[in-house]
Amino acid sequence: MSLDMVTIARIQFAFTIAFHILFPAFSIGLATFLAIMEGVWLKTKNPLYLNICKFWLKIFALTFGMGVVSGIVMEFQLGTNWAVYTKAVGPALGGLFTYEVLTAFFIEAGFLGVMIFGWERVGAKLHYLATILVVIGVTLSAFWILSANSWMQYPAGASLVNGQFIIDDWFKVIFNPLAWPRFFHMLLSAYITTGWVITGISSYYLLKDKYIQLSKICLQWTLPALLILIPIQVFLGDQVGLNILHYQPIKTAAIEGNWQPQKGAPLLLFAIPRQDEQRNIAELGIPRLGSLINTHRWDGELPGLTSVSPQDQPWVAPVFYSFRIMVGLGLLMLLLAVIGVFLLWRQKLFVSNWFLRACVYFSPAGFIAILTGWFTAEIGRQPWVVQNYLRTISSASAISLHEVIISFVLIILVYGVIFGIFYFRYLSKIIQHGPKDLEIETSPFSYMAEEKNSKFTPT
Repeated sequence: MSLDMVTIARIQFAFTIAFHILFPAFSIGLATFLAIMEGVWLKTKNPLYLNICKFWLKIFALTFGMGVVSGIVMEFQLGTNWAVYTKAVGPALGGLFTYEVLTAFFIEAGFLGVMIFGWERVGAKLHYLATILVVIGVTLSAFWILSANSWMQYPAGASLVNGQFIIDDWFKVIFNPLAWPRFFHMLLSAYITTGWVITGISSYYLLKDKYIQLSKICLQWTLPALLILIPIQVFLGDQVGLNILHYQPIKTAAIEGNWQPQKGAPLLLFAIPRQDEQRNIAELGIPRLGSLINTHRWDGELPGLTSVSPQDQPWVAPVFYSFRIMVGLGLLMLLLAVIGVFLLWRQKLFVSNWFLRACVYFSPAGFIAILTGWFTAEIGRQPWVVQNYLRTISSASAISLHEVIISFVLIILVYGVIFGIFYFRYLSKIIQHGPKDLEIETSPFSYMAEEKNSKFTPT
């Protein structure tokens, strides 16, 4: 891959979006977790659930703010580096992003402040309503983003006229056939990723013999939830795969490392794709399993990369390996969740230090799975930025290589300060400080403050 202007601009966009996607995903999961914990607190009046909410709300507020900052940077570079692209897709994506602002952003902006700062200023039920509305807001935001990206993967409901897409049917644009399974797949990715972070931090506290009651409650919620969510995610991933085979067969070929169309294709566990030779070397596979997984038939036919010209093929190696990293991490998550629930059932979870350490080390795994899944989706549709209509190489701005390099270096420096120093430094402080100041607090709401703490048993 030559380092020309388009290549550097693509690397820059990949860099910024890789940072950005992690924060909204974490925010979606945390907002949902907070809504569940606050609901349980309102139902049980157990102040430990309130303490959990207050602690994780600090991390949510920090993470949500970083998502906004990283999103702004990503939007600016669309105008500087990808002017042809923005002009072409403006009628479609401009409308979708406007709908996101009018629905998701307005809800989030209206109720986020109440959620974060309203504990002692509004009633308990109104605060819970604000939390629920924030969850709705971040979920709607995810839908509009996935709708926009799915349209780029399969541009239904629009026609390219004189270098610009004209909308023929807004319903087809918004409810793209790829959108729904990808949307739910992304939502569950956010929930699972957040579940492992909460599990990891709670396990860390137990290993340090700190905040025992709160940590036990979190583990009792997250591990069974993960055991339920991960198999559902496997099913949704299968639905996404079926859609990709139907609407983006060359992406399926890249994922499977399949160069020639074939029936009963093997599932390649490992291979070294050689793009220049249009073949793999050092293959290790399971016969027919690739066809079974992708078509649900032992003799199902998989497309081959050679069915299109080499300039219309994606870069196979990163697609092939990213997909396997994502799936491998998913299987490890499932195994760890099964072990955790078994230990919980046997009442040995909180004394199994080896498992708690494994959870601590595994807490970032969800983020890696999200990134590798996103790499699979985005690199897999290359060389098209809008599938079969607009090539990436034709979408760049008329700017020089050194201008892109300068902006890229500045972004790296700024991100290093904002995320490398600010976010992770304050996140570490929140975790190290812990919820210790909240251990003996009861509800800030007057009508709940009279609840007798002696009547509850932490579970």
